[in-house]
Amino acid sequence: MIKKIKKHWRRFVIILTCLIILSLLWIRLTQRTIYPPKELTYGLTFSPLVLNDMGLDWRDAYIEMLDDLKVKHLRLIAYWPIIEKNEGEYDFSQLDWQIDQASQRGVDIILAVGARLPRWPECHYPEWYAQQDKENQQTKLLNYIRETINRYDNNPMVIAWQIENEPFLIGFGECPKLDIKLLDKEIALARQNTKKPVIITDSGELSVWIPAAKRADIMGTSIYRHTYSKTLKHYITYPFTPNFFRIKANITELFTNAKIIVIEMQAEPWGRQPYFTLPKEERDRTMNLDKLKDILEYSRQGGFKTFYLWGVEWWYWEKEVNGNSEYWEFIKNLFSQSL
Repeated sequence: MIKKIKKHWRRFVIILTCLIILSLLWIRLTQRTIYPPKELTYGLTFSPLVLNDMGLDWRDAYIEMLDDLKVKHLRLIAYWPIIEKNEGEYDFSQLDWQIDQASQRGVDIILAVGARLPRWPECHYPEWYAQQDKENQQTKLLNYIRETINRYDNNPMVIAWQIENEPFLIGFGECPKLDIKLLDKEIALARQNTKKPVIITDSGELSVWIPAAKRADIMGTSIYRHTYSKTLKHYITYPFTPNFFRIKANITELFTNAKIIVIEMQAEPWGRQPYFTLPKEERDRTMNLDKLKDILEYSRQGGFKTFYLWGVEWWYWEKEVNGNSEYWEFIKNLFSQSL
């Protein structure tokens, strides 16, 4: 009888000890500084591609973004097919103009380079690229990255270089299989040509951050809440609480030295087709003003301090085409209160 009691007691002590350890671990992993709104930094990503698809003048939108929204922090994109439309001939005129306009207004810039860059189809190659053998393809990619970094690295408003976009996200976009050796060559090339921080980005919901973060000075995550799943063929809301991001960030910081920011925070609809072809009721399923406010607070509760919003092209389209300026004015007010 006494032996049975001792056996059950030992089992109880072991289970209780495990529960205490797990509870302490949970508390540790979910603890993260939640910054007050006045200490947050907001910027945005700008891409002329979507505005071109909408039939709007991207230069007009860009100037209005700078002068009316008064954005202070900007992520711009060095699209390879635009810069090297013809093999060996570099045309930086569009990007020069974007960077010059932002620099004149004291806006700091993260410049994204590589083949995999923001906006569909995710991977952006010049038309002549497919005719090259693999060795030449890699050489041409590295040459374009080198030329881009060397052109803008002396500009003090270019504060960091993003190499590729979410390279470790599998099965998204029209992209070849990740070549890690090539990615590491791109990162090494950047570090040889600049002393500025290197950013590697990763999906917030669908990737493990450590492979990206261990290669980066700054790891940029995305945060999405409401999307359309082509696999499931219906609209979904990710079931994660902010603790999901706190845990991922804390684990990542245990194993790497990278600073973590939100490089892409959903602030536009994500539909079954381009949002500007969807009716308002369907756009509202994944983004409206209430959802935008919710995701801003959700992201803050994740324990982050710096956020680059994804959706300026949509806010502009709503304002110019639909006469709906509520998003534009809301973001304008948000930027006026941010660092």
